[in-house]
Amino acid sequence: MTNAGLTIGCAGAGILGSAIARRLLECGFPVGVWNRDRAKLSPLIELGAAPADTPADLARDRDVVLTCVTGGKAVEAIVFGADGVATSGAPEKLLIDMSTSDAHHTRDMAARLRDACGMGWLDAPISGGAPAALEGRMAVMVGGAEAEFERARPVWDALAGRCTLMGPNGAGQTTKMINQILVSCTFAVLAEACGLAEKAGVEATRIPHALQGGRADSRLLQEFMPKMAKSDFSLQGTIAIMMKDLDMIRDLADTVGLAIPITANVAEQYRKMIDDGLADRDCSELVTLYRAVD
Repeated sequence: MTNAGLTIGCAGAGILGSAIARRLLECGFPVGVWNRDRAKLSPLIELGAAPADTPADLARDRDVVLTCVTGGKAVEAIVFGADGVATSGAPEKLLIDMSTSDAHHTRDMAARLRDACGMGWLDAPISGGAPAALEGRMAVMVGGAEAEFERARPVWDALAGRCTLMGPNGAGQTTKMINQILVSCTFAVLAEACGLAEKAGVEATRIPHALQGGRADSRLLQEFMPKMAKSDFSLQGTIAIMMKDLDMIRDLADTVGLAIPITANVAEQYRKMIDDGLADRDCSELVTLYRAVD
């Protein structure tokens, strides 16, 4: 594969999947797209993406198939379902899964695809969300063979500010669980801090500027506290998706025999949001839990 000749098929046109496809198109890659709801492909087709009728068609016509969907079950359906990627995969092709999935399930699927058609698999979940994808500055954590990681170098160069091979298949997904502990807990802490600032009479929108460069500073502070303070709940990542990841984190911790009480307590806040009917809302709405307290 060469930078000039690499062709990519993107399966999944949600918030993140669409941002990834847009970035690849902007970088000059020939991009094919497939999504279960074909209507979501229209903006990408207008930008020059070629629609595929099935995941099998996507794999048949492309060097790399990149999946970015809601989780392992959706990935499995795309790869191994009727007219799935496995039916037209080949040893010279590569699957890059940027979804967040269970590491054990990922290892099983990678072995199954290789047995079925010889096609390699890289689990490559990301951090940074759609804004980072559009700007090519995602953090990508990868599990897979080093040779296949290097074959995908043009993809990493286009999408990632940092891309790290963490180990064999499944290692990328395990690293993403560590990432999600930090992100989910930080969202909850930011909501709590914003709520306290508001109750104490401090202008919460000024907190990120005041703390910039200090030990409390972070990209999440700079990006999400202003959203919380202004009640800008524009969608970047849903409560439901984060809860799905927190359930996988719990399962991983149970498997290795580790208690994670802080993360478990944070998970209950996300679960309350879901119980209140807010599953499809942005994670920044956690701040409303503190505004509801008298």
